[in-house]
Formats: sequence, structure tokens, C-alpha cells
Amino acid sequence: MKPKKTARVLSSKKGFTSPLFHVVTEQVREPGGYVARRDIVHHPGSVVILAVDEAKAEKKAGPRILLERQYRHAARRFLWELPAGKVDRGESALKAAKRELLEETGYTARKWRRILNFFVSPGFLDETMTIFLAQDIRPGVAQPEYDELIESRFVPLRTAQSMAEGGAIRDAKTIAGIFWLALRRKHD
Repeated sequence: MKPKKTARVLSSKKGFTSPLFHVVTEQVREPGGYVARRDIVHHPGSVVILAVDEAKAEKKAGPRILLERQYRHAARRFLWELPAGKVDRGESALKAAKRELLEETGYTARKWRRILNFFVSPGFLDETMTIFLAQDIRPGVAQPEYDELIESRFVPLRTAQSMAEGGAIRDAKTIAGIFWLALRRKHD
């Protein structure tokens, strides 16, 4: 059931700006009539790439997916993730996905399909993530940004599922992509 109305912004003040996002504090009248302060992080959006290698798929383990391991300071640890990155100003999500896959891993793909689009944490962040399925992939030379130290490797789907279930993969976008692929293969 859809709500009949949305919140009405009573006031808005920009609080912080960085190269990646900005924060706005708003006083809003919520659909239920309650007046609340809402601090919103505005982000241009991100893309995630589920790069799948079917050519070397093992019958029981399934296709191989490309994972990256890199340090994430907010988490204070190295994390296994799907390749991902920010959508630059004026760039389409698909163009950003192709750019990020090449930059971070060196791979390119001949077949692309948008499979998921979701809000990351809609309680305070307007960022959306779009996951693309990349198939018929080809190796190349990675072109990471100066501050990126990325290790990438192919992992069988079944192994990636076990990593997610066991806590070795703790990144939500990666877990979403892994389980989307596992569920899709189960129903094919």
C-alpha cells in the first residue's frame, strides 16, 4: 500500500561538503504529521559489477565470480568485495560499471545486464547502487587509482556463498550479488 503523501521540507541547510558527498540537515513534516530533524547524506550513486566466468565453471561449484580484496578504513579491515565504484557526474551507470571493472581489475566484458538497484542505507543516505552482471569477460591490464591497492581473484560461486555465510565476506552489496546469482542458477 502506497502512502498518500510524502514528507514536506520545512527548512534545509547544507552542513558539510566533500568530494564524494554532502550532508544536509532538514526539518521535515513526516507523512504522519510529526516534525523531525533529518540529516541526509547525498551521494551520486554507485555501481557494482558481478563479473562471471562461465568458461571455467565447475559443475558442482558453479561459475567463477571476480572478487577483490582491499582495505576499507571505515571498517578497519581488508574486505572481499565485488568490483564497485562511484558514478561520476554526467556518466551513465553502465559506463561507470565498465570503467570501474577495467580500472580495478583490468577486465572488460562483452555482455552487460542490470540486475539489481537498491538504496544502501535509506535511513540517512540517498545513495543507490546498481549491480550489473558482466559476462563474456576478457583479461587486460588494471588501471587502479593512486590510492587503490586491490587484489583480485576468481572464486567459485559455491565458495563465495560459503564465504558470505561464514562471515569472510561482510560487504552487503557483494552478498546481494552472490545470492542473486545463486538463486538465479537454482531456478534455471
